[in-house]
Amino acid sequence: MSRLCISNQTGLPLNVQERVVAMRLILRLLLIIIPLSISATAQTQTFTQEGVEYVLDLPSPSWRAVSRVDVHEHLEFVNGDDYSNGYLRLRKKVVTPDTTSEDLFREAEKWELQKLPGYVVCSGGKGTEFNGQLKGTVFSYEFVNQGRNMDGRIYFLRLDNRTFYLLYFTVASEKFPSLRAQMDSIARSFRLKRATP
Repeated sequence: MSRLCISNQTGLPLNVQERVVAMRLILRLLLIIIPLSISATAQTQTFTQEGVEYVLDLPSPSWRAVSRVDVHEHLEFVNGDDYSNGYLRLRKKVVTPDTTSEDLFREAEKWELQKLPGYVVCSGGKGTEFNGQLKGTVFSYEFVNQGRNMDGRIYFLRLDNRTFYLLYFTVASEKFPSLRAQMDSIARSFRLKRATP
């Protein structure tokens, strides 16, 4: 014959009392975790705009779109009020079917990057595979802008065998470690708008 052990304090069996303690602990943890996750989600903003074919998620309210006009109007993104805090420009590139991201990086080096003061390619010019909404390759480099050390990353995201989207990020070198995850997050979220039937 089995007996129930009764606690002196609550009058509940010990196994029920242990479950109540465990449930209270779980509830306390949920009360801590849920507000934190809501806060983190609330800071992420999805960028979309009429006439722009892509969508991306900006990880904090400090990232904002800036319209720029040179030959034609296009959007760029700045973290805060200073371009050295994080800067992103996007380009679409239509290529021949056998073009690789390495080919595009060599082209960018030849026509743009090597003209930057103090330009140095990182990792021997070897890109790193990158997966997000679109797969691609990321290349890193360093340069100097107005006497300030800068880091750059270019994400070559392949849409299909003829189309790449290039995401050029630059940031002051001392701020790069804290912003690298945000750059990866933005690049990971980059996607095309869905066609409406």
